[in-house]
Parts: sequence; C-alpha cells; structure tokens
Amino acid sequence: MKNEDIVTRKIAGELFIVPVRGRLADMQRIFTLNPVAEYIWDSLDGRASIEDIRRGVLSAYEVPEDQANTDIADFIRELLDADLIRE
Repeated sequence: MKNEDIVTRKIAGELFIVPVRGRLADMQRIFTLNPVAEYIWDSLDGRASIEDIRRGVLSAYEVPEDQANTDIADFIRELLDADLIRE
C-alpha cells in the first residue's frame, strides 16, 4: 500500500514522487520513475497482487521473465526501504 504522506506529479513526461513531512515536501528525497517503474507504481493500488503486476509488466514491455521478476522485487524493496509503500 502506498504511503499517504507523498505527493506525485508528472512533469515533462516523468513521474516525480516527493515525500511530505507535516505539511512540507521533503525536497531532499525526490524520486523519479522510469516508464516500467511508473507502471509498477501505478499498479500498487492495494488490489493488484505482485503476480498481477508481473503479468502486466511482461505483457506491456519486452523484458525477459527472469529480469522482470528480479527488477520488480528490487523495486518493491527500494520502495519499502524509502518508506514510499508499506506492507
């Protein structure tokens, strides 16, 4: 589940994620997502399973299955470490 204390904005085709503390944006921790990461981020809606997301990535992008599995797991771990999502 996505952390509620973040703001996302799409600027010039790139998605930016900015954590918010109190009422202030933490400008020291701005994240930008590539298209595959943005797809995964958008899919993290609390309803889709990791398997659903994996299937979606494989159908939307030309990526070997092993690489997709590794990249999705790494990205989810990074989001958890950055407190952008919660289990």
